[in-house]
Amino acid sequence: MLREIFLRIQKYERHLSALAMVAGFVVDSIFFERIDLWQTQAVFASYAAVCFISIPLLQWFETRAARGVPVPRWRLLLPLATQFALGGFWSGFVIFYGRSAVLGASWPFLLFIFLVFLGNEYFSRYHARLVFTSALFFFALYSYAIFALPMYTGTIGTLTFLASGVVAVGAFALFTALLRALARERFLSDVWHIRIGALTVLVIMNVFYFTNVLPPIPLAAKEAGIYHSVWRVPGAYLAKSEAQPWQVRYLGFAPTLRVTLGESVSAYSSVFAPTTLTTNIVHRWQWYDPRQKEWLTKSVIRYPIAGGRDGGYRGYSEVPMSTEGKWRVSVETADGRIIVRLPFIAEKTAVPPFKETIILK
Repeated sequence: MLREIFLRIQKYERHLSALAMVAGFVVDSIFFERIDLWQTQAVFASYAAVCFISIPLLQWFETRAARGVPVPRWRLLLPLATQFALGGFWSGFVIFYGRSAVLGASWPFLLFIFLVFLGNEYFSRYHARLVFTSALFFFALYSYAIFALPMYTGTIGTLTFLASGVVAVGAFALFTALLRALARERFLSDVWHIRIGALTVLVIMNVFYFTNVLPPIPLAAKEAGIYHSVWRVPGAYLAKSEAQPWQVRYLGFAPTLRVTLGESVSAYSSVFAPTTLTTNIVHRWQWYDPRQKEWLTKSVIRYPIAGGRDGGYRGYSEVPMSTEGKWRVSVETADGRIIVRLPFIAEKTAVPPFKETIILK
């Protein structure tokens, strides 16, 4: 019975590998809620442990099999375990990086994750998969360290990002040492390919970060909007809101705010941060100059936030509307990465529009 099962596993290995990766997506989408919960960190740690053990162990078995030494049939489960763990990593990254991403700024990184997923299925030959799977594992380690380290240090920024690279390289060095100890011949035949693959990932991730393409994880916008005015009362934030057409409410089109002479407009944002993290948030107000065809910064307002609240840390800024036309407010990290962007159109009017008072989340 077991022999027949293992023969079927061997026959349909590629299809089962894809299924294992999809299973990782499903598991994470069900159980992942907050990024700073210990359960979430335990799941990511278990994925890393599975890859750390299964990849070198499989290489060890294959090395022994090449020498004619009998190996257990259950070794066929090791690629499936690796694919499940990598699938879990990718799904977790899609969930958490996706929550932090502004599509217009971070689409290259999200596309890169998607191409990694496709590439994992395309490189089906086993010998090539050793190199590719090692590079995938390093990418997973690095992507995880980027949002895990800020939760343990309580900081975010360039130094923390660089430190996450050091942590990922250190963990990968231990992995390659184990790979070399268990499967020396296979490792040495591919060592430079593995190093080049890891170096490529390292360079790409740094390019993404320093060009502000990498999402500002672990920060994420929970709620954000543009209003005529925002103010705080005990236990809540209130706003004066103008009625908008359905395209704005349901399709995310830029709202139009009719403002009177000298009236200010408020930008509200609720940004989630892990419990241990304190940092600064920036509201960058920009107006589009149709003659110069570029966005001009009119005001930059920053304020500190503290993590821990499920709904995010709430805050707002306000700027007088001195010019009609296209505006946008970019809610950013202190180092300039965009958390959310709020476009709107300011239209001067002599008659104030009807405004209703709403409670903000």
